[in-house]
Amino acid sequence: MKKIGVLTSGGDAPGMNAAIRAVVRAGHKRGMEVVGVLRGYNGLIGGELRPLGVRDVSDIIQRGGTILYTARCDEFRYEEGIRKAKATCEANGIEGMVVIGGDGSFRGAADLSAHGIPCVGIPGTIDNDISMTEYTIGYDTALNTAMELVDKLRDTTQSHDRCSVVEVMGHRAGYIALHTGISCGATCILTSEIPFTGDDVINRIKSTKTTGKHHFIIVVSEGVGGSEELAKRIERETGVVSRATILGHVQRGGSPTVKDRVAATQLGYYAVDLLSQDIGNKVVGFQHDELVNFDIQEALKMKKPFENDLYKIALEVSI
Repeated sequence: MKKIGVLTSGGDAPGMNAAIRAVVRAGHKRGMEVVGVLRGYNGLIGGELRPLGVRDVSDIIQRGGTILYTARCDEFRYEEGIRKAKATCEANGIEGMVVIGGDGSFRGAADLSAHGIPCVGIPGTIDNDISMTEYTIGYDTALNTAMELVDKLRDTTQSHDRCSVVEVMGHRAGYIALHTGISCGATCILTSEIPFTGDDVINRIKSTKTTGKHHFIIVVSEGVGGSEELAKRIERETGVVSRATILGHVQRGGSPTVKDRVAATQLGYYAVDLLSQDIGNKVVGFQHDELVNFDIQEALKMKKPFENDLYKIALEVSI
């Protein structure tokens, strides 16, 4: 291929810029032109393109967010939108695309590949919920952000003998909640993957109080929700003053960690390597710390098991 494009789609994640940088420089090393597509598939449909040289991606590896901006695109769900995107590629000589995002972004990449524009997807989402890979760009940074915020919240929780119900991100997956909860010594970790009731939380707090504990952290995954109501119930039934805190989108921002910068660089390089061999309709990722690739359709059908053993450990040590 002589010319490729790169776009970011869906929710932003720390490390996306590092991936963009790797794609651009790996492409130029192979004699390719590289074009950045602004605002995801919206930009591909509308022709928002920007040539990217090796110096255009200097000093972005440490930046959160994405210099290409990102968006969700309803129009790309339909045949007409896909054809417009293909026409943009053909009109500008773009022979392949690197798509950085999550499952929805990969479905779009599969559609574009089926219409003759080979695509390689790079998993970029803080939720770590892409089934074909053990790790997604942005996850480690989001975990560290959530951990630092809960640590700060613990100071006031401990000072006032309170209970803090902290809701972290993770719309369909509880990985952020589980790992944040363990790292912060949470009394309870609530995720949609593990059944629980409000009584379970109340009974656990009451039981822990008998051992001399006076302040509590409850970590709740976004997919579970109901943090305000849970805090009110805890206060009503245990007598412990309780407050709910929703951390929200702050978890998506910030300078990426070493792990996210390195992983993004590896995946960006690998994606370009596949396109240079005219290989498309792929998603790249990690299995057993090795770089792997799967057909997009195969990857989308995979199911990711929850870390039940780790959850059991968290339950037993948070007494």
